[in-house]
Amino acid sequence: MNTLRKSILIGFTVLGMAAAQAQEAKPAQKQHDARPSKEQMQAKMADMYAKRQARLHDLLKLTTQQESAWATYQAAIKPAAMGARPEHKPFKQLTAPERLTLALDMSKKREAMLETHLKAVTAFYGQLNPAQQTLFDEHSFGGERGGMRASWRHRGHHGGWGHGQHEGWGGPRQG
Repeated sequence: MNTLRKSILIGFTVLGMAAAQAQEAKPAQKQHDARPSKEQMQAKMADMYAKRQARLHDLLKLTTQQESAWATYQAAIKPAAMGARPEHKPFKQLTAPERLTLALDMSKKREAMLETHLKAVTAFYGQLNPAQQTLFDEHSFGGERGGMRASWRHRGHHGGWGHGQHEGWGGPRQG
């Protein structure tokens, strides 16, 4: 009788483990398939951009004279749609001069884009009254949040010597 109980207990244990294993495999597949496609991400980013710009437009309460400046500004700063990327050699396969050339080319493209944005912002900013300029400063390009790349600053890493407690190797400055 003892042997029969052990056999039944082992059988149920094996069945339970097999059922648990089968259930665990399905969510892993769904999780892998849940990753959004490139097109979905681009659509989501475009939607988020449009919502941010609409919110900024509503906050500024632009006059009819300022609307044309807003339209020009929006046309100049609108992110370009990401097309198909050209095939590149893997970065590790490039020589050091090729890597630096690639980095310099990317830097020049970014600088040209920033110059275009600067001209557009300067022209639009000049059309705003002081109250609108303050709102624009607070809500554009990250504003109070500091932008997307500023999140590392808000995780307790404020730099310096113990969060401003010291002023160099000798501790707090005397006198």
